[in-house]
Amino acid sequence: IAEVIVRAGGPRPEESGGRGNNWITVSGVLVRHLKYRTCFHPRMTTCGSTPLSESQMEILILYSPDIPCAESGQRMWWAFLVASLATFFGGLFIILLWRTLRYLWTVCCQCGNKQVVLVFILSIAELIIYFINSSDPIESCPDFSTDFTLQVDMVFNVFFLLHFGLRFIAANDKLKFWLEVNSVVDFFTVPPVFVSMYLNRSWLGLRFLRALRLIQMSEILQFLNIVQTRDSIKLVNLCSIFISTWLTGAGFIHLVENSGDPWKNFENSQSLSYWECVYLLMVTMSTVGYGDIYAKTDIGRLFMVFFILSGLAMFARYVPEIAAIILNRQKYGGTYDLAPGKKHIVVCGNITLESVSNFLKDFLHEDRDDVNVEIVFLHHIEPNLELEALFKRHFTQVVFFQGSVLNPYDLARVKIELADACLIIANKYSPDPDAEDASNIMRVISIKNYNSKIRIITQMLQYHNKAHLLNIPSWNWREGDDAICLAELKLGFIAQSCLAQGLSTMLANLFSMRSSMQLEEEIWQKYYLEGVSQEMYTDYLSSSFVGLSFPEVCDLMINPGKNVKLQEKTLGIFIASDAKEVKRASVYCKACHDDISDPKLVKKCGCMQSEAESDSPLSSKKKKKNEQLGESTNLSPQNSRQPLDTIDDSVKRYDSTGMFHWCPPRDIEKAVLTRSEAAMTVVTGHVVVCIFGDVNSAVMGLRNLVMPLRASNFHYHELKHIVFVGSLDYLKKEWDTINIFPKVSILPGSPLSRANLRAVNINLCDMCVIISGIQNNDEDTSMQDKECILASLNIQSMQFEDTIGLLQANSHGFIPPGMDRSSPQNSPVHGLMRQTMTMECNIPFITDLVNDGNVQYLDQDDDDDPDSELYLTQPFACGTAFAVSVLDSLMSATYFNDNILSLIRTLVTGGSTPELESLLAEENTLRGGYSTHETLAKRDRCRVTQVALCEGPFAELGKGGLYGELFRKAIKTYNMLCFGIYRLLDMPRTTETECTKRFVITNPPYDLELIPTDMVFCLIQFDPAAGHSCTTLSHSSNKKNSETPSTLASIPLESFLPIL
Repeated sequence: IAEVIVRAGGPRPEESGGRGNNWITVSGVLVRHLKYRTCFHPRMTTCGSTPLSESQMEILILYSPDIPCAESGQRMWWAFLVASLATFFGGLFIILLWRTLRYLWTVCCQCGNKQVVLVFILSIAELIIYFINSSDPIESCPDFSTDFTLQVDMVFNVFFLLHFGLRFIAANDKLKFWLEVNSVVDFFTVPPVFVSMYLNRSWLGLRFLRALRLIQMSEILQFLNIVQTRDSIKLVNLCSIFISTWLTGAGFIHLVENSGDPWKNFENSQSLSYWECVYLLMVTMSTVGYGDIYAKTDIGRLFMVFFILSGLAMFARYVPEIAAIILNRQKYGGTYDLAPGKKHIVVCGNITLESVSNFLKDFLHEDRDDVNVEIVFLHHIEPNLELEALFKRHFTQVVFFQGSVLNPYDLARVKIELADACLIIANKYSPDPDAEDASNIMRVISIKNYNSKIRIITQMLQYHNKAHLLNIPSWNWREGDDAICLAELKLGFIAQSCLAQGLSTMLANLFSMRSSMQLEEEIWQKYYLEGVSQEMYTDYLSSSFVGLSFPEVCDLMINPGKNVKLQEKTLGIFIASDAKEVKRASVYCKACHDDISDPKLVKKCGCMQSEAESDSPLSSKKKKKNEQLGESTNLSPQNSRQPLDTIDDSVKRYDSTGMFHWCPPRDIEKAVLTRSEAAMTVVTGHVVVCIFGDVNSAVMGLRNLVMPLRASNFHYHELKHIVFVGSLDYLKKEWDTINIFPKVSILPGSPLSRANLRAVNINLCDMCVIISGIQNNDEDTSMQDKECILASLNIQSMQFEDTIGLLQANSHGFIPPGMDRSSPQNSPVHGLMRQTMTMECNIPFITDLVNDGNVQYLDQDDDDDPDSELYLTQPFACGTAFAVSVLDSLMSATYFNDNILSLIRTLVTGGSTPELESLLAEENTLRGGYSTHETLAKRDRCRVTQVALCEGPFAELGKGGLYGELFRKAIKTYNMLCFGIYRLLDMPRTTETECTKRFVITNPPYDLELIPTDMVFCLIQFDPAAGHSCTTLSHSSNKKNSETPSTLASIPLESFLPIL
């Protein structure tokens, strides 16, 4: 029968030899008496001579003879669990303690502040001892020899006393030291400890003042390099001041409330624990005041009055600020976690809703092939709600961090040393472009200083500031570093539009990623949008193309000519709708794909795989096939190159690089025309540049507009005369950079004056350029382009009398190399004209806009939606409007393909090279150079022009022919590369009053039917023989008098024109 063991004090049965005097049996239950044996209860039993009450018996466990270990009367399950937990947590505590001590010792030794850190740690330990002793009475009589806390407290205070003495000796101003907060804390905490040891009596007193040491928390953590950022330092400062004040005030209330008022003989005291006082102070500072605990003493109440005033102010100021920092740190702080196998880029600079949306729209476009790149934005300003919503919509590929690239700590947070590239976006609307460029250059310096190997692509506003990037030792364009100068490219695009109107729109559409939009109606938008989806790609040509001439391949980099034979690893630049089409060029195999008619079936074959594995040259069989194919191609005899111009060593006609026409520098007075002088001079086929600017305006860099028009691949008589109309004060600021180019004149005055415009014969110009350098800081974005819009509308509404008559002559803007220039019927541009009407004149113009939305005001006849994007509007499609925002796409295009920027820069700048940029960085101008074979050879490069289909060798194709047929005939017969069409908006009309507005079709399909009024964009080769002709050359739609030997016809005031 089981018995119950009960606890009643005394030894256990086995300790007393069985059931001894302390154990009895009650109703079959083994019991023993309690520790205190004096029991008075009705039901009593005896244990020897001691009475025992059954009510004081505690049952422990069931006793059974079947469980021998249970006879001890205790269950020991907890011992096994405690052993395991003690081993785990004990070892963990020892390891963490050792690491902490080792780290503190290492850091302290490095920073030389061991003493400061040690004093702070001991002060915190002293405060913890105070917390422990606060549960005892305010004044007590402990035994110093047995109280461990008093002994530790004594050791700490001996150290504080020695530290105080050292500080006092080292202090220069003893009085200032004596009144410091730390000194006051020592006064009221150190001496009482020695007094308590002498009197053998303890008093809590003012030991709570040790909490004031918490104010030094920020300083200590900075010594230990734990906090480094501005926000973390500020957070620690706020928290330490708040907690220190809170704990110190609670200690004072705990002292006075537990002691009472002296003048009331300490009779009004109340028993409050220290933590109840902490609670009281918190509800007091927060003005809640529940009333469950309150001060009863007069001193306590008086203290609360002043504490409420200061504590409330501190609470209202510090707590929201602490919360804001903590929430902000959680949102945009931290460190970027790089996923394995995934690349990331860092984007910084001008991070706004507009710039980020434009960037992401192009960077994450669906036509890009496998964009496995995460975008990390780094900016020092927290994003607004709209920008934050944009980040959330792309949360899988976009992350934002708040910080600055000028701070190495923030660069480490975003792991920029592991980034694939760093992109810096400039503020295109900055009122001070030079300051904006300086900021971006500093960002480049900071990033390169942190990691010199990182690839950087940055936007620059002013061309002359690019020279500062060359001063950075680690800046290397060969390693992928690129600077996209917005002023250089913008004015270069506009300059090319002066040579081939609409080219700016075509090139902008080529490097921008846009999806195709299909329209069923036969309207101009259908053909325009089909071309908008075309982009530029690069890929290496397969080995099957080796040995073929360029016309045989019919793909291009920059139309190098048919005499160029392709070699291994030739990189081709393609115009296609997506990257999949371009991949076919790299996998094409002559042996396997020669009989395939559907290009979609061209896929990587076994031949290409084996070549890739072995990396061996072509087999002799393939080489033989390629050689036979190259030999069998019929080359037109007209395509042979003719010798360059005869070298004249005595005349400097070109700059030292041989890339541009040059003349000796001239004073601005020699280039200035009065209105009467300009009116008496008939200028045709020229370029009128209307400039809005004043002496306070930032320079626009007009050199970038003039240089493409003075490229050396034009002959001298082909150069278009340039007439600037604007403020002379502003033009003086730009003159030093353009005074070395020939055929440049200035008419001072307002571009809004019709008298000035008539004086420069604007109705006979090839192009009118309207640009503004005035920085409008109006909040209304529609007012940013008011000058350019007013000038555009003014020019469109001008009417001219038929003083010169209808120009009926033929324009010889382009004659292919080797063709007979004396037979106009052979000219591709034969019959190209622009009629000057008596009551109306369609002046070709292009307007530079700051704000995209203002394009709606340029043309009152279109029906564009005001909310349409710029590329969908009629003025942009026609090439009459250009905005710098279209260049935003170059950032992502350059990242994915570093050859795109080189191609675009070469096409639009007329021949910009690293050598030229280095020269301009040194001297800020071009030097004249003597003509040598080397410099003259640099003229042999292609240029962009427009060819008419109304007459000439392509006239037959203009009457119902296909674009593919035109492309093949042009490349094989005339070595011309066609890549677009400039077509009238109202194609079906054939009346003489037809609309002269045209739109751009980029890379038309093979089966596009041509019409006689079409004009074709093409790249043509330099023709040395054209330099010996004195025929007036024109490259626009304007009709010119073919009998005029120069673009400038003087009526006898030639002596007033210093431009020839």
